[in-house]
Amino acid sequence: MSKKEDKTKSSKKRKLEDDAEELEIDLSAETPLSKKQKRLIKKGKLEKRPEPKIKTVQEEEEEAKKANEKSEKSKFGVWIGNLSFDTTKEDLIRFIIGKTNLKEDIITRVNIPKKGNQIKGFAYIDVQNEDQVNEIIELSEQHLNGRNLLIKNVTSFEGRPEKDEQKSNSISSLPPSKILFVGNLSFDTSEDNLKEHFQHCGDISRIRMATFQDTGKCKGFAFIDFKNEKSSINAMNSKVAKMLLNRKLRLEYGEDRSKRRPKSHMRDESSESTDSSREVSSYGEDNTYNSISQSHNQNQVPIPHPQPKKIYRERQEKPQQRPKSSVALASAQRASAAIVPSSGKKITFD
Repeated sequence: MSKKEDKTKSSKKRKLEDDAEELEIDLSAETPLSKKQKRLIKKGKLEKRPEPKIKTVQEEEEEAKKANEKSEKSKFGVWIGNLSFDTTKEDLIRFIIGKTNLKEDIITRVNIPKKGNQIKGFAYIDVQNEDQVNEIIELSEQHLNGRNLLIKNVTSFEGRPEKDEQKSNSISSLPPSKILFVGNLSFDTSEDNLKEHFQHCGDISRIRMATFQDTGKCKGFAFIDFKNEKSSINAMNSKVAKMLLNRKLRLEYGEDRSKRRPKSHMRDESSESTDSSREVSSYGEDNTYNSISQSHNQNQVPIPHPQPKKIYRERQEKPQQRPKSSVALASAQRASAAIVPSSGKKITFD
C-alpha cells in the first residue's frame, strides 16, 4: 500500500471520530408520531401537537423547582383510564387545558404508572379543589389519541369487586377434606414437583396425577391426599402454594368418597327390615297356633314352629328388545302392486 492511501484512510477515521463526538441525543424530546396517529391527524380526528419550544437553562431550572414543589399528593384528584400506550404527561395536560377553562397552574401532580418502559394505561392527576375535579370528570368518554377516556374521582371505587366477593372466589365450594384438587398445572409437572411444593403444608399420603397414555405427561390437574384435613386447609391458605412453574394454580377441596354411603348398602338395610317384619309376623302366627294347641292338649308334646322361609326378590324380567326393521318386514304380508278399483259411489249435483 502507498503512503497516500494510508493518509486518506487515517483522515477518514478522524472525521468519523469527530462526527461521533458531535452527536447528541435529546432524551427529553417527545416520542415521534406513529403512522396511525398521522392518519388520524390528516382525517381531523386527532389534534396536532404544537411544536416544542426551545427552553433556556434558567427555564429548565425553574420547571424542576416547580416539579419538586408539586410532587406532594393532594386530597383532590382524578383517575384517568383507557389511555393509549403512547400517551405522555404533556398530552394529558394539553387535553385538560384545551377542553376546559382551567389553567396549567391548578394541576399539582401527574402520575403515570409504568411497567418497564411502557405505561400501564391509566394515570392520576391532582388538582387544588373539588370544583376542578368535577369539571375534569365531565370530560369522560372524550377522545385522546384515538381512545375514549374513562375519568373518575380518586375516592370513587365503583366497579371494583368487594372484599367479600374476592374471598368467596378464593374459597372452595366444597367443605374441607383431606383431598386437595390442584388445577391449571403445566404439562411438564411431575409428582416430585407437587410433593416438594406442598410438603410444607403437611404429611402427604399419596398423589394422583392425571396423565396422557402416549406421552405420560400431566393433563393439567391432580389430586393430593393428605393425612389430615388441617394440611389441606394450610395449603388453601398458603400464598406460596398458589404458584408452580410460573403458573397460577386453582386449588379446591376434593370430595372424600370414603364418607359417602353407597346406595347398595341402603337397599340391603331396607330389604333386611322388610324381611325381619315378615319374620316377626310369621313367628307371631306360629306362637298363637302353639298356644292354642297347648291349651287343648296339655299332655301332648308341643309342636315346634317351622323356621321362617327366606324371601327372595323376584327378578325383574328384562323388557323384550324391539326387533330390527329388516326382520319385521321379512315376515310381513306382501301387498299387490296392481291398481285397486274404487269402491265408492259417484255423486252428482244438480
